[in-house]
Amino acid sequence: MITVICPTYNEKQFIEGIMRFFLDASPEDKELLIVDGGSDDGTREIVQEWSSKYDNIKFVDNPDKYVSYALNKAIKMSSGNPVIRLDAHTEFVNNYFEKVIETFNITGADAVGGPMRAIGKSNFQKAVALATGTVFGIGDSKIHRENYSGESDHVYLGAWQRKLFEEIGLFDEKLKRNQDDEFHYRARSMGKKVYLNPEIKSFYLPRSTIFKLIGQYFQYGLFKPLVLKKIKSEIKVRHLIPAMFCVYLLGLPLIYFSILYLLPLFVYIVLNLYFSIRFSRSIIINILLLFIYPSIHISYGLGFITGILKN
Repeated sequence: MITVICPTYNEKQFIEGIMRFFLDASPEDKELLIVDGGSDDGTREIVQEWSSKYDNIKFVDNPDKYVSYALNKAIKMSSGNPVIRLDAHTEFVNNYFEKVIETFNITGADAVGGPMRAIGKSNFQKAVALATGTVFGIGDSKIHRENYSGESDHVYLGAWQRKLFEEIGLFDEKLKRNQDDEFHYRARSMGKKVYLNPEIKSFYLPRSTIFKLIGQYFQYGLFKPLVLKKIKSEIKVRHLIPAMFCVYLLGLPLIYFSILYLLPLFVYIVLNLYFSIRFSRSIIINILLLFIYPSIHISYGLGFITGILKN
């Protein structure tokens, strides 16, 4: 039997699709724990109704709200192996579980998963999906390479051999964000194997507005210093560049002393323009990208700086 975990909060629009996918997908011997952080939009009632009809769907209340608590609670309550995480804002191909199991069997890895394939329904989401798939948007992280196969520092969502939790511990409940990053970094630092297989396919729906996107990336930046403080071996240049860029922007008054101080800003503007028109022929998406790239970079950078000051 495999264990499947899906943390939720106000997912009325998506939760039935997740449960339907779970029931239709192979293998047959599986359990789904939907761990809800206090939804008030009807999500809880929908899950409870389905769980009354299907013995292998379980509703779990999570008064602590955050994902790390949800994962840990479900892991302790469950018994299947491997443990596979789902996300309500993600669409999964029918053979998702089968490919996870196959990858474990072939690679002998401790944790496996696929790349983060972003898709969009609105123009804004399509633009975000494009931005987060480029080197300029996110950096050179392997998780955003749709065709990469091999060991990685991270995978999207993730699936884990149950023994891994006994060997390295559970998710860090201090982290409201980036708890999956920290867990995979910790696993690698302890000699465990994290494997990314592009045949494990899912499609993630990005945030739907600029304000939600800014909030998301500020949170990513905010908790990243705590993760890197714990797992120093995983510090990468891409983690630091947005914060360095924000520090540079704060120093723009130095232009008073030398016009050359504007050179990095000029380079950034050129790169922003290039990547905003390089991968799309839609003028609307091109324009959106001009704002999305700096929104991601500056919000993450400010979050990172705030995280350093707090920790």
